[in-house]
Amino acid sequence: MAIKIDNVGIAVRDIEAAIAFFTDLGLTVLGRDTISGGWADTAVGLDGNHAKIAVLQTPDGLGRLEFFEYIHPDAIETDPTLPNEIGMHRVAFSVDDIDDALEIAAKHGYHPLRGVATYQDIYKLTYLHGPSGILLMFAQELKPAAP
Repeated sequence: MAIKIDNVGIAVRDIEAAIAFFTDLGLTVLGRDTISGGWADTAVGLDGNHAKIAVLQTPDGLGRLEFFEYIHPDAIETDPTLPNEIGMHRVAFSVDDIDDALEIAAKHGYHPLRGVATYQDIYKLTYLHGPSGILLMFAQELKPAAP
């Protein structure tokens, strides 16, 4: 099964401030959107999920960060993570077959938080807790049907 890291997601208090800082460091904004709806609730596992998002890319084109500022539900403030604390927010993996990826996860006891969602006929995606409670996303790009 082919697998690669797609992006690292980071919840932020102020998406504009985050974009300003990281673009000053040399990252490029690839896209922005505001997401909500049933597909977002299913993929992320939160009811009423509504957030502003932005995807930034490193200058080498290999690394991407996805920032999200929650509109609903309210963001939860926590103490900053220390280097020796286990876990992080989310790591997203682009997979060629989400069913294969979920089958492998299930063998280790990990399952989607809510199910698999389809985003605008572009991606099938889901969130799941992996080892040490690390939040993961699997995303499969959907190919248009051949004529």
